[in-house]
Amino acid sequence: MKSYGIIVYEVVIMPRQARQSSQIGIYHIILRGINKQVIFEDDEDRQKFIRGLQFYKENCQTIIYGYCLMDNHIHLLLKEGKEPIAGFIKKVGVSYVAWYNRKYQRCGHLFQDRFKSEAVDNDQYLLTVLRYIHQNPLKAGIVDDLAKYAWSSYLEYTGNSIMVETDFIVGIFGQEREKAVNHLKTFMDENVEDICIEIDDSTKPNDKQAQLLIQEYVGVNTLAELQVMDKQKRDEILNKIKQLNGISTWQISRITGISQSVVARA
Repeated sequence: MKSYGIIVYEVVIMPRQARQSSQIGIYHIILRGINKQVIFEDDEDRQKFIRGLQFYKENCQTIIYGYCLMDNHIHLLLKEGKEPIAGFIKKVGVSYVAWYNRKYQRCGHLFQDRFKSEAVDNDQYLLTVLRYIHQNPLKAGIVDDLAKYAWSSYLEYTGNSIMVETDFIVGIFGQEREKAVNHLKTFMDENVEDICIEIDDSTKPNDKQAQLLIQEYVGVNTLAELQVMDKQKRDEILNKIKQLNGISTWQISRITGISQSVVARA
């Protein structure tokens, strides 16, 4: 038999790893923008997403224990209702993306196809995940006090609850609500490095790195120059800066001194 030198390669396609199921139906979910894209340009966007959570929470009988909206990703702490978690996330996401695309005259995907999730199976880890979620803006350097961040569920636990089911978690800290909330605040404020699922932001620059990157990219000696530029030129430069991978509108605002709303609109 002749040999024709044909090499046959075996192609092995690895299946996606199955999601871990929670014994009590509670999950920590991370949704992020495709290619680390910013998904909230302004407060109107954040309010729209929260209204979607409120609507589908009732529609799917999903319990929301916690949330935090960041520029390019979202943390949710949910208990499955009549609809599987994946179905709930899909409904919320599709509704928001349709609205976002109309507002910004764009088309296509906004979120990564597959959200991250981890099962939460006991009270201790439930509290750990909630603290991790609430501390996201603190660890990112956006605020120096959890109470100063308007787009997480922290304020619902320490004030009036609108969308979040707070009674269960507050009850873990005690039966007398005022004292229990004070204990919860102390727990949330602890300076610890909780280990939970994370998004891969290893390429995200810190403020100093971002400052140098922007200065080199747009050709200015100091970022203060942006504040005194002609508005049209400044907005053109800000728009270019927003295309840099890993730099959010919050970070641009923080290191340039230009308000976040101006950066978002540019």
